[in-house]
Amino acid sequence: RVSSVLNRDVKQFGKKHMFDTSEETCWNSDQGTCQWVTLDFPRTVKVSQLHIQFQGGFSSRLCTLEGCRAGEQLVKISDLYPEDINAMQISFAAFQVEETVLDKLKITFENSTDFFGRIVVYHLGVLGERL
Repeated sequence: RVSSVLNRDVKQFGKKHMFDTSEETCWNSDQGTCQWVTLDFPRTVKVSQLHIQFQGGFSSRLCTLEGCRAGEQLVKISDLYPEDINAMQISFAAFQVEETVLDKLKITFENSTDFFGRIVVYHLGVLGERL
């Protein structure tokens, strides 16, 4: 799930585009503060890395990661401070905490570099292992 889609145009800017490996497509949020992405995994996972690629000028200065097991409340895992660049960014340090076994992961984009609060993500990848 995502917080919003630009002009509600899911065909052109929907969440599926973060995972399609195309450099031509992206998820583009609508304007507003605190955009987010929630990933519900079909099986329990142990997360080790987060890969994210923004469009420069439409990134987040602060990303808050929260996660939980099925039936539990989300708990803060870590804060990330991505750069406002187009390149793929890989976070190893974010999951250097003990409780990384998750059924759900939420990434909240707290502080957009765009004046209107829009976020543009071309690629989102979560690496780890299924349990």
